[in-house]
Amino acid sequence: MASRLRVGVFKSVGAVLEAMPERLDRRLAAWGARLAMRPTSAPMRNLSENLERVLSGGNALDDALLKRFSRRALDNYAQYWAESAKLPSIAPETIARRFCISEGRHHLDDAMVRGRGLVVALPHVGSWEWGGAYLSQIGMSMTAVAEALEPPALFEWFRAKREAIGIHIEPLDEHAGTVLLQKLRDGGVVGLLCDRDIQGNGVEVEFFGERVTMPAGPATLALRTGATIVTAACYAGPGLDHHAVILAPIPAQREGRLREDVQRVTQLIARDLEGLIQRAPEQWHVLERRFART
Repeated sequence: MASRLRVGVFKSVGAVLEAMPERLDRRLAAWGARLAMRPTSAPMRNLSENLERVLSGGNALDDALLKRFSRRALDNYAQYWAESAKLPSIAPETIARRFCISEGRHHLDDAMVRGRGLVVALPHVGSWEWGGAYLSQIGMSMTAVAEALEPPALFEWFRAKREAIGIHIEPLDEHAGTVLLQKLRDGGVVGLLCDRDIQGNGVEVEFFGERVTMPAGPATLALRTGATIVTAACYAGPGLDHHAVILAPIPAQREGRLREDVQRVTQLIARDLEGLIQRAPEQWHVLERRFART
């Protein structure tokens, strides 16, 4: 009963947001997020502490400035969910008009010509689904993974929503790696959010001046297949539009033992992600603690 209720709530909220006029849905989502995540809540403390690391570089940071950025980050997180609900109802021509790759489009084209697949390593910045929807329109349909949700019906609902905009979703389980490897060997595109270590088995890297773990998946896939690997972020704005920045490919050739190569490439990914996050720290919405508390 509780499982059915949870699915029903998500579907109902999603349907309301999808039907609402834009801007109004963002305001409603922001109101709901502020109601659900008080400043003293664990997710909000984590969000603020993550931002503090990005903004301060390890130095003292003005409390008022951090509070402003934290509030904006929460609003952007709410906007992300509102836009995720809205995307399936937006006409393809509207998505094409309101999304652009402002930097680095040629890196995608070069990878497609090369024909060995493309791994796109992404941070939780802005709305990656807008980027995935756009890639589908230009013939670069993306496969991504998502952590399993309970009950399974809820995961299938999320999956259907993303597949409606051209993003194929694989559950993050023991079969995901095999599916992604084959996708790349077929010359396809794999998009992986990799600024969180969801499974807790990642490799250690330096990230914003601190040792953290990051998923080994992007580096491992590129090293095992020879696929091109780039880092990218899809930013919200200006206005209702969105834009992507795609950085130059990361060198991902085998140089020694696979484990050492994976660590080296993952560290390069982490460096790129730092720069992408610093472009719009208020759009980085990670509500889990990423850095040790001092």
